[in-house]
Amino acid sequence: MLGFGKKGPTQTQNAEKQETLLTLSILTLAAILSPLFSSFTTIITYLLTKEVKNAGAGLVAAAFVSIVPGYISRSVAGSYDNEGIAIFCMLLTYYTWIKAVKTGTILWGTLTALAYFYMVSSWGGYVFLINLIPLHVLTLMATGRFSHRIYIAYSTLYCVGTILSMQISFVGFQPVQSSEHMLALGVFGLCQIVAFVDYIRSKLSKNDFETLYTFLIYTVGILAITVGGVLTLSGKISPWTGRFYSLLDPSYAKNHIPIIASVSEHQPTSWSSFYFDLQILVFLFPAVVTLLLISYTFHCTWVTSEAYSSPSIVLSARSHDGGRIIFDDFREAYYWLKMNTPEDARIMSWWDYGYQITAMANRTILVDNNTWNNTHISRVGQAMASSEEKAYEIMKELDVDYVLVIFGGLTGYSSDDINKFLWMVRIGGSTDRGAHIKEWDYYSSNGEFRVDKEGSQTLLNCLMYKMCYYRFGQVYTEGGKPPGYDRVRAAEIGNKDFELDVLEEAYTTEHWLVRIYKVKDLPNRGV
Repeated sequence: MLGFGKKGPTQTQNAEKQETLLTLSILTLAAILSPLFSSFTTIITYLLTKEVKNAGAGLVAAAFVSIVPGYISRSVAGSYDNEGIAIFCMLLTYYTWIKAVKTGTILWGTLTALAYFYMVSSWGGYVFLINLIPLHVLTLMATGRFSHRIYIAYSTLYCVGTILSMQISFVGFQPVQSSEHMLALGVFGLCQIVAFVDYIRSKLSKNDFETLYTFLIYTVGILAITVGGVLTLSGKISPWTGRFYSLLDPSYAKNHIPIIASVSEHQPTSWSSFYFDLQILVFLFPAVVTLLLISYTFHCTWVTSEAYSSPSIVLSARSHDGGRIIFDDFREAYYWLKMNTPEDARIMSWWDYGYQITAMANRTILVDNNTWNNTHISRVGQAMASSEEKAYEIMKELDVDYVLVIFGGLTGYSSDDINKFLWMVRIGGSTDRGAHIKEWDYYSSNGEFRVDKEGSQTLLNCLMYKMCYYRFGQVYTEGGKPPGYDRVRAAEIGNKDFELDVLEEAYTTEHWLVRIYKVKDLPNRGV
């Protein structure tokens, strides 16, 4: 009876626990995932450094990785991005690899492959990892430190890891077809040759071995160069991507890949930012914590709202009398999309707003912040930079239902699509289908990017210009200024009186920050 008496509360507690687990939403899980993995990163950093040096060095390394500004920004609560998980996976792979090298067991080699598989599934930067480990093996060979332990560890990692990585849909057969993976394949083959040579050495005399060794070196070298060249020329092995060229030449992306150069994080960092970002963070940490605990009221109000908050959805500004003006146009536009468009509607916008539209409006977008498909983004850039007729053909080709642009001419919001337009032109003209788009055509005769009457006629008649400035020519933005005065460009627009032929205005937010247009269903032209 005593046992039955205890069973009731236990079942109730289990039911309550299950109910609590069921109420955990995906949004909540995504918010806490990065901090959770950052705590794992601290632990694995300690284990990795302890394995390389000692426990004291491991504690110091764990302390440093917990306060690195670059990693803090990617691992705070609510930051659901690749790096939060990928950094942990990378360090875990390094740790298991060192254990595999030291022990030479298949178990640790398999664990390294599993950690590598997790890395592949979480971040596209895994290619650096699968090239760094073969480079380590190659260095051990060159320094005469290659042994059976290295052979077992790397062979297990490569075989199991490659098979597992090929199960990821976006990776596919790249591990055996891409030039970025050829170093790993080549080192794997070299390991087999070295093991075979060591076996033959034990069976032959010294003279016979040297003769066979010389023959094998020339034969294998010629075969490798011939087969590799033929496969590369025939397209079976894809060439290196810009990611690897940028590793060898940091200026490569800036000079040759506009989609990478257009991302603000890839712009050159000013010297002042190093001081303001780093300073003496480690040494001031205890003092700052003490100060925050003492002045918690001030910290929780002003510092949280002003210093820590950097919103990109809800914007704010100061009026002439010092009051705060809230611009909630982004949420207003996304809510309108969610409530007034079909669920299968396809939205075309520049890639900056892809994640926001997907998450807040729950609508399909053509390009997003992942920027993995440069050709697709280039096609969107071509549509934005073309005339209405040519843009309409592209939009129909992409099955576009609505077009969304960001315009700051009324409010003075400088991060709008007009200021980003030259990147759209460059990226649009970076592919074969957009070769006709030349950046110089969008400059004035004096070589300036202008939106007034002195601006290029190509610019004044392109789709992006018309979508941003439609009906803007009748709007007064400032006292003493003519209608159609753009507060960001500080100029009166040059093309005011026009109508849209292939689009119709669907919605414009309160402060004109977001403008949405519906693509007209026109009959086939030329019929």
